[in-house]
Amino acid sequence: MLLAAVAVATVGIAVAQDPAPTPRPATPTPAAQAGAAPALSDDLPTPPPPSVTGTAWLVMDYATGQVLAGDNVDARVEPASITKVMTSYVIAAELAAGKITVDDQVMMTENAWRKGGAGTDGSYSGFPVNQTARLLDMEIGMVVQSGNDAAIALAEHVAGSEESFAQLMNAYAKRIGMQNSNFTNATGLSGPEHYSTARDLAILGRAMVRDFPEEYAHNKIREFTVGPITQHNRNRLLWRDDSVDGIKTGHHSGAGYCLMASALRGDQRLISVVMGSTSEAQRATDSLALLNWGFRFFETHAVYDADKAVSTQQVWKGKTNEVQLGVAEPMLVSMPRGKYAQLKPSMDIPQTLVAPIEKGQQIGTVRVELDGKVIAERPLVALEAVEEAGFFKRLWHEFLMWWKS
Repeated sequence: MLLAAVAVATVGIAVAQDPAPTPRPATPTPAAQAGAAPALSDDLPTPPPPSVTGTAWLVMDYATGQVLAGDNVDARVEPASITKVMTSYVIAAELAAGKITVDDQVMMTENAWRKGGAGTDGSYSGFPVNQTARLLDMEIGMVVQSGNDAAIALAEHVAGSEESFAQLMNAYAKRIGMQNSNFTNATGLSGPEHYSTARDLAILGRAMVRDFPEEYAHNKIREFTVGPITQHNRNRLLWRDDSVDGIKTGHHSGAGYCLMASALRGDQRLISVVMGSTSEAQRATDSLALLNWGFRFFETHAVYDADKAVSTQQVWKGKTNEVQLGVAEPMLVSMPRGKYAQLKPSMDIPQTLVAPIEKGQQIGTVRVELDGKVIAERPLVALEAVEEAGFFKRLWHEFLMWWKS
């Protein structure tokens, strides 16, 4: 009699323990809807990326942050004027925090003018020395004209000195996940402790697009005039491909020719980074080739939606006997086109879950593999809270857990 009661009680709280969640179906192509055979190219291997002239390079999917291809992505490189993207990020963040405004009057100090003005070998914006200009104009001069003088003047305005501003740059860099970078100036001029990596720079570009789209939009301005001087954006891809909307060039003798580019085609955005190229033309050609390759051969899918059940699991000693698990943010994956059906999801969840469980508490992990490699992994969290049951139910479940073990 007791055994029967135990069996009935155990069955009463049993919940299906899904071995692996099923990905959300991809939108079928017209051929698939008609029941036709898959495209002939679906079963072919993805061609290798184009050959790139440079010391380090990569192409990254913006939505997922996955590196689709690259070489020496974590090697230390001199970022040259791509540094100014970090400068822009800090300025945008300080604007968002209300610490400065676009209408602030920024002084072109003699220090900024001497270090980065027309009398130097670097790029300059042309704002007159010992005169002020609106912060927004100074920032656009830095972004479009790659003005070293504007970058230094802005750094001094925000933090009092370029050295103090560099500390802000490093703090924000760590916050957005740049793990192998260090900045000592706002311009990108060469220095022994001023460095980054291709991966970190792509992370920076992704953060700029994501966090401050209004400020990012300055990067697609093709020319800017200060007084009698009109200068063109040095990013040649803005004229070659309408899908390219940024982001920044760089060059000096130690860094070679560098370009971080980004393009949006449909709802897919890619970011490319080419460091240490041999010429302006070569960095542009290689960057566009990488973007074209990425758009042609890769796609991004939302495998699981946020806050929707991926799995339902049994819970002991709770007011309810089950909990739904899901992902807190959409789980996106980038993969070669035509490979969606080959994704293999799996879950790692503790064998026994005991109340109380808080909403949003991490319970396990869901991962997606393709060709034997994990291409995405996210925490599985409780989509609702499970409160602890009363004394007698907890006692009964304690016995059932002992019996089951």
